[in-house]
Amino acid sequence: MKAEYLDVGGTRSFVLEEGQGRGVLCLHTAGQNGVQWRDTQSALAARGYRVIVADLPGHGRSEPAAGGPVRDLAEYATWCEELIDLLDLDRPFVVGCSIGGGIALQLAARRGGRLGGAVVMAAHGGSDVPGMSVRGLGRELVDAAAPSRSDRTYFGTRAVVGRSVPAARAELIARMHRREDPQVSTSDLIGWATHDVRAALPTIACPVHLVVGDDDLWVDVRDVRSTAAAISDAQCSVLEGVGHYPMEELEDFAVLLQEWLDDLALRSIGRQREHT
Repeated sequence: MKAEYLDVGGTRSFVLEEGQGRGVLCLHTAGQNGVQWRDTQSALAARGYRVIVADLPGHGRSEPAAGGPVRDLAEYATWCEELIDLLDLDRPFVVGCSIGGGIALQLAARRGGRLGGAVVMAAHGGSDVPGMSVRGLGRELVDAAAPSRSDRTYFGTRAVVGRSVPAARAELIARMHRREDPQVSTSDLIGWATHDVRAALPTIACPVHLVVGDDDLWVDVRDVRSTAAAISDAQCSVLEGVGHYPMEELEDFAVLLQEWLDDLALRSIGRQREHT
């Protein structure tokens, strides 16, 4: 495993790498960091992938973004593009959850021809997030450091963890999440609630696998299926008893992810043959 700081987009950014083979860039959720992939990274690397887990600007061990907390997922997509080029990744896969899923979908829309495919979890192409108000999130930034914010993060996380997750595991996920920076996480949520790539979905030039848990209170399964239907080469999986964080909720998630990546690789080869 290699851990290093890289200058990406003018930010001193923390990046973990493990394994050899096809690159897989893993993106975390709002306010969180690469630790969410701790149970997946080594297991996936052992299956023959070069796994890259990066902390987005202002998250985890990365320094803050030059312009302050980011409110537009397109800025994170640009950052990811620079990281992919800096690491010289050849047709990598991008895997993301929540805002990470939104960023992965933006990357597929922007440079799908240079990706092997994208796994988009807990996200869809539009900006409709049940129960989330951009105005309300903006008000939170005025007093985002209030002690109650950490409790809201804790209880909000518990609410969207799936029913199939053991109680001890759900508690660990929620306690890990409450460590986030409220200014950064609230800005992330504004970006998530306002991102909209629906117009670009028909132009996506790589295979996409959309994933949603049927216990996810923040994402409507119908929106995810609608997004998949708008992409020429997309599949949709609905995970029973799973909430908003599949990579943290599911044991042996790397095994399931490998199945999805293998399928994306086959579909990507098929697309390349069609265009030769």
